[in-house]
Amino acid sequence: MTGGLITVSRLAMLTFLLASMLGVGVSLTLPRIIGPLRNLRLVFAALVANFIIVPLVAVAIVKLFQLEEPFAIGLLLLGLAPGAPFLPKLVELTKGDLAFGVGLMVLLMAGAAVSLPILLPRLVPGVKVSVWQVARPLLLLMVLPLFAGLLFKARFESLATGLQTGLGWVANISLLIVTVLVVALNLPGVLRVFGTGAIAAGILFIGLAGLTGLLLGGASLATRKVMVLGTGFRNIAAALVVGEEDFRDPQVLVMLVIAALAGLLLLIPVTLAWRRCPAVAPVLNVSLK
Repeated sequence: MTGGLITVSRLAMLTFLLASMLGVGVSLTLPRIIGPLRNLRLVFAALVANFIIVPLVAVAIVKLFQLEEPFAIGLLLLGLAPGAPFLPKLVELTKGDLAFGVGLMVLLMAGAAVSLPILLPRLVPGVKVSVWQVARPLLLLMVLPLFAGLLFKARFESLATGLQTGLGWVANISLLIVTVLVVALNLPGVLRVFGTGAIAAGILFIGLAGLTGLLLGGASLATRKVMVLGTGFRNIAAALVVGEEDFRDPQVLVMLVIAALAGLLLLIPVTLAWRRCPAVAPVLNVSLK
């Protein structure tokens, strides 16, 4: 029974990734995606947040909570793996800047494919991760469908709107299935780690990562939403690829699930509460000038 549910969950995740990336592609154009990335201050802030600050936060939390090795590895994987594949869907639901969300996702995924194999062995001795090992699923399941959608819109713009609606429904339903099954399949394992500090560490990590995105997100609320979601939610898919390949301890994967649940509980309510806010909100902003 459990094996069948795991298979359904993986198929639903595959369907979600393909449908959501194709849907984003047929709804945007390449210039719209590249345009927000010309804001060098914002791009620099995103890179600093995701590749410097958040990994340091992960290291600090591991030491603060003195986590057991499997939980420490899981948290470090998350710290080194930005670029959540469902970022565009979250941005769309919270009415953020979708074009910037897609551009940021691609930028962070590309960076993670290079930084994760370089940095993880230095933090976890004995681990070897190749660039292609991380980049392959990201390229095949996300980048290629995205550009296929962009090409379809460029060639058949009149059909793109109808296709976008259908793909949106497929992506939403498959994401719901994935969420329910992931929680159901892993909740017993999560409950068993009470008292180890792993749950508190995961919640604190996601909260601080999201706060980093908020502080460095600029003056526009639309881009700030993207930064909160893009920095707070980590690339669970990339972390799972490395975790399943190099670490056989199931507690590593439990740590990844804890962080995913923490993101749903902490970040989604906050960004949904912003849906009707004006484009620019007078909240704290840190300038990097």
